[in-house]
Amino acid sequence: MSTTERPRILVVGGGYVGLYAARRILKKMRYGEATVTVVDPRSYMTYQPFLPEAAAGNISPRHVVVPLRRVLPKAEVLTGRVTTIDQDRKVATIAPLVGEAYELPFDYLVIAMGAVSRTFPIPGLAEQGIGMKGIEEAIGLRNHVLEQLDKADSTTDEEIRRKALTFVFIGGGFAGAETVGEVEDMVRDAAKYYKNVSREDMRFILVDAADKILPEVGPKLGTYGKEHLEGRGVEVYLSTSMESCVDGHVVLKNGLEVDSNTIVWTAGVKPNPVLSRFGLPLGPRGHVDCEPTLQVKGMDYVWAAGDNAQVPDLVGRKNGNPNAWCPPNAQHALRQAKVLGDNVLSGMRGFPQKEYSHANKGAVAGLGLHKGVAMIVMGKMKIKLKGRLAWYMHRGYHGMAMPTWNRKIRVFADWTLGMFLKREVVSLGAIESPREEFYEAAKPAPAPVAAKTEEKAKAS
Repeated sequence: MSTTERPRILVVGGGYVGLYAARRILKKMRYGEATVTVVDPRSYMTYQPFLPEAAAGNISPRHVVVPLRRVLPKAEVLTGRVTTIDQDRKVATIAPLVGEAYELPFDYLVIAMGAVSRTFPIPGLAEQGIGMKGIEEAIGLRNHVLEQLDKADSTTDEEIRRKALTFVFIGGGFAGAETVGEVEDMVRDAAKYYKNVSREDMRFILVDAADKILPEVGPKLGTYGKEHLEGRGVEVYLSTSMESCVDGHVVLKNGLEVDSNTIVWTAGVKPNPVLSRFGLPLGPRGHVDCEPTLQVKGMDYVWAAGDNAQVPDLVGRKNGNPNAWCPPNAQHALRQAKVLGDNVLSGMRGFPQKEYSHANKGAVAGLGLHKGVAMIVMGKMKIKLKGRLAWYMHRGYHGMAMPTWNRKIRVFADWTLGMFLKREVVSLGAIESPREEFYEAAKPAPAPVAAKTEEKAKAS
């Protein structure tokens, strides 16, 4: 860590906002003007819109993440967690991956912790559920699903087989609809290589408490998305929820009961709960309460943006909605990060702050290979697309939004190779516990039974 006397800009979180804000500050900062320190439990940023495609094998897992130290070579990158912040002393407590916690003073603070999965106290969820917030979960889901096909193909027990081939997805927003679409595509391809498993043997279930899926793209495209998934054999249950899933026995509020080894939870997100220990003003749902300038209310040295921030939507409020807030999506996170970075430097130099204002440009969603929905907003006109053209829009937008040209090129290369080569359908389930086989080979052999009996006799 730096021991310099320069002012320190502490960026808590290395996700989309943290990465882009730090890059912006470093790019526009004068030499020696400040020290930028980024703290995150992971040494990389994950581009979350690509997690469904990574789970389906369309993109290599390494290409969905961006290493922080490589992209921010002029910053201090600390791998650990900020556990508490003392605003009076301007000191953050850092808990590194190993070793004891320590205090780190700062002069300016950026809160960019993002969000965590929003869960409910449903019996069995913690033990059986699979999230979709990180690349580890996406690859774990891919290996797990393919492993279920291996089990079903190799057993003669019909109950085990049925449970292995039933896939339940909770949540019908972007993450849920895109994940079920991509995974269904993957297993449809994979089933061609199994003699005893076909797509007709599988059961896909999508559940949402709302009365529609994909609300971000509007009711008409949401209805199309639902009908499209149902046409592929996905059972969609709306206005219902999961009551329990103990030992994989899923019970829905509408009375449906099924047994499943695969329960994927994508039912929304919430701000990171640790924000309550940072001494910041929070909104009713736990977000950091911000001004339109992205400054935290009542604090001229703290800024926040992205999923953990409650930022007024000036365009929505100008159009007659006094309670409009910026939605938590990549479109806003990218643009907020740039304004935030500029405002941090302006705050350091004593210049006025710029307000964040951004009109919605629309939304895109992929529902599997060559399938998608898109709503493009151009002024007062809304262009609605579906099918292959919407899928191209989805890939084009997110491909270009991926941070760094290194990762953009690698992602587009994966997609290009996928046009000519068949999808990989191998499960690497052993990667979850890579030392298990070596441990079995290296552990001491148990003493022979006869020798144990002889030792007992001598002892008596």
